[in-house]
Amino acid sequence: MTSYTPAQVTEKTGFTIDTLRYYERIGLLHHVGRTAGGRRTFTDHDVEFLQLLRCLRYTGMPVAEMLRFVELLRSGDATQDERLEVLRDHEARVEAQIDRLREHQEHIQFKIKLYSGASELAVASS
Repeated sequence: MTSYTPAQVTEKTGFTIDTLRYYERIGLLHHVGRTAGGRRTFTDHDVEFLQLLRCLRYTGMPVAEMLRFVELLRSGDATQDERLEVLRDHEARVEAQIDRLREHQEHIQFKIKLYSGASELAVASS
């Protein structure tokens, strides 16, 4: 099994070392391995799990909800329906956010066309 240093994990996941420590302290990361010297060491499974957490966090899931999801995950198969509900609710929020961003993008595109036309008119009349 491959093991990774915290620095390698930050490269693979995009999290800072401070975030890794914070996630461990609050219980999002569970049973992080240690070397004989006490330094953290991460497995492929840890990196995979952190990539899931990154996805959830970067798409706006609050840390409290991430904690709830992780607790459900650690509770085993009996919580699968609840985990699905958490993920489906989050996905719906992400979709709504994407829709809002698309509306804003359309407004920006309209302004770009408007200003581009105004600039072209100013150049043509000089």
